[in-house]
Amino acid sequence: MTKRIRHGAVIAVAALLAAATACTGPQTTPPGFAGRQLGASPGANGAGGEGTKDARAFTLLASGDVLPHSSVIDRAATDAKGRGYDFRPMLKGAAPAVSGADLAICHMETVYGQQGGPYTGYPSFKSPPEVAEALRATGYDSCSTASNHTLDDGADGIRRTLDALDKAGVAHAGSARTAAEANRPTLLKAGKAKDAAKVAHLAYTYGTNVDEPPAGQPWAVGLLDQDTIVADARAARRAGADVVVASLHWGTEWQEAPDENQVELAHALTASATGGRPDIDLIIGTHAHVPQAYEKVNGTWVVYGMGDQIAGAMVDDEGVRQPRGNESSMARFTFAPPARTGGRWTVRKAEFLPQWFDPAAGRVTGLGGPAADAAGRLREIRDRISGVVLSRGGAEDGLVRGR
Repeated sequence: MTKRIRHGAVIAVAALLAAATACTGPQTTPPGFAGRQLGASPGANGAGGEGTKDARAFTLLASGDVLPHSSVIDRAATDAKGRGYDFRPMLKGAAPAVSGADLAICHMETVYGQQGGPYTGYPSFKSPPEVAEALRATGYDSCSTASNHTLDDGADGIRRTLDALDKAGVAHAGSARTAAEANRPTLLKAGKAKDAAKVAHLAYTYGTNVDEPPAGQPWAVGLLDQDTIVADARAARRAGADVVVASLHWGTEWQEAPDENQVELAHALTASATGGRPDIDLIIGTHAHVPQAYEKVNGTWVVYGMGDQIAGAMVDDEGVRQPRGNESSMARFTFAPPARTGGRWTVRKAEFLPQWFDPAAGRVTGLGGPAADAAGRLREIRDRISGVVLSRGGAEDGLVRGR
């Protein structure tokens, strides 16, 4: 559906270290971190995970592509009732799971246009900046911003997008406004404890839809490169990261099975270690437009693809309507601290949460509850997503469908 053009510069990951001011008021996070600060730690010790007496354990949730086609933008305008664009109703169905995690990561596939528009959908996207406010209101802490659409509006698009995310209080990784920003890892705080885990969020894309990065800005978007990703992960560890998460925009569109490049890179990245400790603790994938499998590779969970969380009614490269383009999963992992200082944080529980975006109503629908059990069509969608997610043996390694 979109052309794949790789430009060859080696690019470090984009980052946000300074806490920003959220739309709900000033954040209280310590300087250098952008994780949420709640009155209680709802993830590992409450919603969505098994109870634990360890205050440092945390749940991390990740979801798929936010891809506002023109129909999605029109729906947001309708939901705003003449006052701009409101994407919060679309995401309301995801909010309980997202806000119930200690740390939540999204994928913002498109860039934002200037306030007031004009806004465009496929093939060259410019989305309303109000998307950022909705992401924060839903409970997201950080978003990957590296995709094939990152350069759809050049450096200005990146700047507007990251400025809007900053204003909303959402951290970001994968694109950058300056070389210094590109060379800093995004560090997030997971949970309420004073010694809560520090999570590094890194993000990369297979390429972009333009031939070259903006003039003089080879660092503008992070590109998939094994050596670069490993080097960035090690730098993040030196910066204090307990857990390193890599968001990868990769794979073949409309293909549910991971392609050869995904499998090869997943094996290489999960095999990389320093001092016996893996350099990367979790890989979460986007781009294929359809759900893909979760698999434990070299002891590390790899989510090959989560599908599109928000997208218009999708058609494939042949022009055929593809309902699968509105199906996705959210990944939820409960991490527990190591027995000894400097050891690896381990995944205590691995879950997937099936989701469906109704393009007619413009609403995300969770498929983990009783409604999907009872409704024939929703149950069919849920079971199809589950079959794909579990297709590479995840259940044997403890992966379960969450609610």
